[in-house]
This record gives sequence, C-alpha cells and structure tokens, in this order.
Amino acid sequence: MSRRTASAGPQQDRDCSVVFSLLTITVWQIDKRKLCGYATTNFPNAGLLSGISEVHLKAIVTGSGGLVGSACARFFAEQGWQVIGLDNNMRQEFFGPQGSTSSEVVNLRQTVPGYRHYSFDIRDRQKIRDLLRSERPDMVIHTAAQPSHDKASAIPYDDFDINAVGTLNLLVAARDYCPESPICFTSTNKVYGDRPNTIPLRELDTRFDYADGRDGIDESMSIDSSLHSLFGVSKASADLLCQEFGRYYNMPTGIFRCGCLTGPHHAAVELHGYLAYIVLCAVRGKPYSVYGYQGKQVRDQIHCSDVASLFLEFYKSPRPGEVFNLGGGRANSISIVETIAALGDMGFDLEYQMFEKNRIGDHICYISDISKVRTCYPGWEMQYDLPRILTEMAARYCAAETRSATKGRLRRRRRSGSDRLAPPVPESL
Repeated sequence: MSRRTASAGPQQDRDCSVVFSLLTITVWQIDKRKLCGYATTNFPNAGLLSGISEVHLKAIVTGSGGLVGSACARFFAEQGWQVIGLDNNMRQEFFGPQGSTSSEVVNLRQTVPGYRHYSFDIRDRQKIRDLLRSERPDMVIHTAAQPSHDKASAIPYDDFDINAVGTLNLLVAARDYCPESPICFTSTNKVYGDRPNTIPLRELDTRFDYADGRDGIDESMSIDSSLHSLFGVSKASADLLCQEFGRYYNMPTGIFRCGCLTGPHHAAVELHGYLAYIVLCAVRGKPYSVYGYQGKQVRDQIHCSDVASLFLEFYKSPRPGEVFNLGGGRANSISIVETIAALGDMGFDLEYQMFEKNRIGDHICYISDISKVRTCYPGWEMQYDLPRILTEMAARYCAAETRSATKGRLRRRRRSGSDRLAPPVPESL
C-alpha cells in the first residue's frame, strides 16, 4: 500500500524559505554591515533580517563620557545598536571638578536604552583584552584621550601612556578578538605640529587666512620637522599605530584628524574646548583670556553629532588605515575676535583680556580641507552650521544657569527656614 505525503502549502514553503535564509546567514556569516538597514533590499526577507541584525549590532565607545564619545553613544543607540561605554573620568583628574564627565555618564545610563558602562582605565591592558574578548563588538569608536596639549607638558608619562599606549592596547585586543570590526580613531590636527604656521598668511581685520587662497589643509601635509607639543606627539604615535594596524594587518581602521570638536555636552575648561568654553564664559559673565595673534587665530568647528553620523558611514564602507582630515571646513571657520562679536550680537558681551604670548605649538590659522572625506562618503552631510552650534550651546548654558540659580534660592530658603510649611488650619465645625 502506497503512503501519501501531504504536499507543502504556500505558507509552509514561505516558512521554510525564511528558515533556510537564516541558516545560510549563520553558516556563511554574512557581513552585518549589509544587514543593518541599509542594504537589506537584496534579500527576500529584508525586514526580518534587518530586525535580527539590529539586535546583535554592538559598539564599544571609549571615552563615552566625553563630547564625541557621548554623542556616538546616543547616535548609535538611536540607530538600534547596543552600546557599551568605557570611561573612568580622568578628565576630572586632569582639569578638576569642572572637567568631570560623571554627570554625562549618569545621563547615558538613564536615557540610552541598554547602555552598559565600564569605568576601568584604557591603560589596563588585561581588562581591555577581557572586554573585547567577551563582547566581540561589531565596531569600536576610540575617543578616550588626554586631550590638552598644555596639560601634556606637566604630565608627559600619563599623556603618552593614555594616548599612545592605551591605543596600542585597544588595537592589539581588536586584532586578536574582532579583527574585522571597523575602528574609528579620533586623532587630531595637532599631529601636524606647527607646520600649518609655515603656510603664508594674510592678516585681515578680524582673522588670518591663507595667502594662496587654498580652501584648507588636506592630508598631504607632512607631520615631520615641526614643533608638536607632547600631546601632538602622543596623538601622532596613536595615529600611526592605527594606520599601521590597518595596512599591516588589513584591519578596518579609520583615522580622523579632527579640528575643533564642539557641542553642548562638552565639559569645557580653559585648557581644552575653546568654543564651548568661550560661550560658557560669555553666558556666566566670566573673564576670558586670549593668548597671542590678537585673537585673530582661526579654527573650523564641527558638531559632535556630525562626527557620530560620519562614523556610521565609515562602518558601512571602511577603508583600512585611511587618514581623513575632519572639521567644519571653511564654512564653519571662525576666529576668536569673530566669536566674541557673534556672542555680542546674541546679547552676551564677553569680558576678555589679550595676552601677547601665544600657546606653544598653537596654530595661527587651521581650516580643515574635508574634500577627501566628502568624496569617500558622499552620503554624509553636516547638519550643524556655526549659528546653530552657537545658539544650541548658549541655550544649554543659559538653562543650566537658570537651574543653578533656582537651586541656590531653594538652599537659601531652607537655611532661613522660610520654606517651612505653615501649620494646618483646623476644619470648621
């Protein structure tokens, strides 16, 4: 007697197709960059695969309490990533309580879904290895650093160990445990030392500019035979390490030589975070000191959120060992005296003092030529121009001042007893 076998219906065929697709992905380990919501149209079950991949995408962000690190943590979490932060609040040790990142870390824990935090030191080699071995991230964003070239001269061992050796710790661990995961490293334009000052300049009423009419400084500028500051040297060492691991081990490392990074979450201090600090001084009525060049030195400004969105573009299309100059470009360039004038137009008159002596290794005019990064990542567009940057920072600092003043009044009332409740009035019979 023959046995009849029920034929598979359309629904069963579809379910089998889904299972087969998932098994295929598991076996062949398809690159999750193709499945994170940007290239899923090539797969028959795109929606299902996109949802699965987003659950498993994981980023480790070093320096997650800092300006760029916290922006990356928020941005990637908004894209559906799981974010793991590493920050031990060394900024407080470097710059005092005003430089602390502790409140930012608390905010990340409270507002970023699924955010997990570690507070050990980037110099702890074994803990870095343990972290990458256990987490196996899909991406690493390395922003942890000693960020001040003025401070570096006073703490040369710490500066080099954090910036250079800490980066080496991370790179070796990534090579051993997640070599295919893209790494974005926030380098600095200080790797060029004072060589930008050798470019002929012309002095205008409110700024210096390039005499040859160039748009900005590109990646062809040499880092040799110049005065860097110890900070510039430690960051250049980390910069070269990231390049070498990209080329020697074919790891997807991206090196972003940043100009002035800014945003309202910056724990700005006098030694680091020029634009945020000058806005903070203007809002609080605190005197500001200008060192050298009559305040006509120029910087281009880029918002930390625009940096975060670029890093996602790099994740989708990494270029091993590639160097990019990154800043706001000419459109977002501004001098100190122009900043003071802009703040005055906003109603914040800054009290300031000019000093003739400039900071060692300081740039007179630095504007990033960002044509390379725009060519390589045409989908990336900056969302923040200078007026928006200044308005956002001023609004945040004004709100903080209002909250502080309100808390101060409440504390004074408590001390005076004026906020005690009056005795209850008896009910009428």
